[in-house]
Formats: sequence, C-alpha cells, structure tokens
Amino acid sequence: MKLPRRQFLHLAAGAALPAVSRVAGAQAYPTRPVRVMVGFAPGQAIDIVTRIIGQRLSERLGQQFIIENRPGAGGNIATEVVARAPADGYTLLAIGSNNMINPTLYQNLNYDFIRDIVPVASVYRVPQVMEVNPSFPAKTVPEFIAYAKAHPGEISFASAGNGSVAHVTGELFKMMTGVNMLHVPYRGAPPALTDLIGGQVHVMFDNMPSSIEHIRAGRLRPLAVTATTRLEALPDVPPLGDFVPGFETSAWAGIGAPKGTPAEIIDTLNRETNAALADPTIKARVAELGGEVLALSPSEYASRVADETDKWAKVIKFSGTTAN
Repeated sequence: MKLPRRQFLHLAAGAALPAVSRVAGAQAYPTRPVRVMVGFAPGQAIDIVTRIIGQRLSERLGQQFIIENRPGAGGNIATEVVARAPADGYTLLAIGSNNMINPTLYQNLNYDFIRDIVPVASVYRVPQVMEVNPSFPAKTVPEFIAYAKAHPGEISFASAGNGSVAHVTGELFKMMTGVNMLHVPYRGAPPALTDLIGGQVHVMFDNMPSSIEHIRAGRLRPLAVTATTRLEALPDVPPLGDFVPGFETSAWAGIGAPKGTPAEIIDTLNRETNAALADPTIKARVAELGGEVLALSPSEYASRVADETDKWAKVIKFSGTTAN
C-alpha cells in the first residue's frame, strides 16, 4: 500500500516526537558497531560519500560505522534489508535517489519505502555530468543533439543500472530534446565508465563523484553539468540548461532507518551528521567531488524525498521505462 505524500510527511515529522518509554534504551546509543547498507557497488557516488560521513560519525560517536555494500535490483536489496531490520539504530540505509525512483519504476516491491523507512539525515546533493569518450565527434551539447538526430537509434547511453539516476536523467534528456538513444544498463557506475572510456558506449549522465577523476585525467570529455550554474569542480563546463531550458537534475544521499526507530536515536544521528557536515574539511571534500553538503532536519529531509519522488514519477511514466 502506498501512503499519500501528506501522510508520509506527517509520519516523518512524528518520528522526532518524544518517546518517553524508550529514553533509557536510547541514551547510550551507540554501544556497538552500526551497519550502513549501501545498495550499490563500491566506487559509486553514494558509496564514496557514505564512507566519508560514516568515518566522521565513527569518530564523533565512538563506535564504528561499517559500510556494507549490497548491490542489486537498483538498490532494492539493501533497502529491503533495512526495512526488515530491528528498529534499534544499528542497521541504517544510505538513502539515494534510487529510493525516490523505484516506487514508480517497480510494481511489486517487497517493501514500501515511504512507509518502512524514516529519513534521518540528508548528507549531500550532487549534479550529474553529461560526458562522452574524447573520440566522440560532438564537443558541445548542441553538436551532440545534432549528431544524435542525424543518427537516430545509433547512440547508446550507459547507466549504473535500470532506475539509476544516470538512467532516468538520460530518459529526461531524451524527453526534452527528442533524441533517440539506446539505454545500456550496467551493474554499477564503474563498469559503465570502463566501457565509456573504452568506446563501447557513447555517452553517460553520471554522478560527479564517480566521474570527476576520469574527467580530470582526460579519459572522458564533459559536455555539460545538470546543475543550474557552473560548478567549482568543473568551472569550464556549462550547465545543460543553457542548451535545454529547464533541464536540472541532482542525485541525493542521506541516511534512513527502519520505521519505529526511537526518536532519540534519530535525533542523535541527525545532530551528529549535521555537525559533521558543518566541518570545513567535509564541505571541501564534497565540493571537490562536485557536490554540496545539505544539512536538514528529519522532517525537511522527508519533504525533499517526497518532492523528488513526484518529479521522477513523471519522467518514468512519460518515458514508459520499466524495471525489466
């Protein structure tokens, strides 16, 4: 059963209310290592940033935050593990944009993200970069669009998998430009980037953290970023919206917990995450990766999740994209 947006926001806000009967159990949190489940392979943007914040939480809270990768099914495997885990704060989820895409993309999930996962703390948002192999004939977005229209169906765009941000961003590009491209899904960003560098596929709309070093090394040519302004990390690369008015996408990362997690644990995680994000070294590291830190309260984060879920639902329904 899908909960309506208003009820979701109400439940998320309610997670921050006092739970007097559970105070004693939450005061000492954490007393043992905490697992943070990442639904994608190591080396992807959400994995990189989760490890950065996990290390800082380990330092601040005195217990190890262990990053555990459970890739597969567009992040659904990891999400289901957390949805079914004890609501004690010791199994957390690295929330990604996939969690805002999958409710529309998949018809028969074994969990309901809005019902079963409580947004705890936002970590960052990062735009995508439209990039090609340096041998590709187009050097600008207008040249790419012209080339793609002159070669309909011959251009392939890679992604980290069906329903990934790279996938739906490519579908949004197709929708807004009218070009015809073939989607080639991979099991994560690293193998997709390997084939893009090798020339087996033509273009990718990848999250900045997993592509930035390839761009700096000259292995990939950036055509545009999906932010509304130029980025400090790639100051010479224009926004895609300069050529396709209104085009903007971002990937999000944050932390979630199973429904029913004590409010005091959620408050502790939110407070310590936001404190870590205020550290200039963390801000600089995230900016270096092409993103920006985004410290929010649990209820503010829930509102952003609902907005992004609505946005991607429109793209998925328009494109006819399925999980198969």
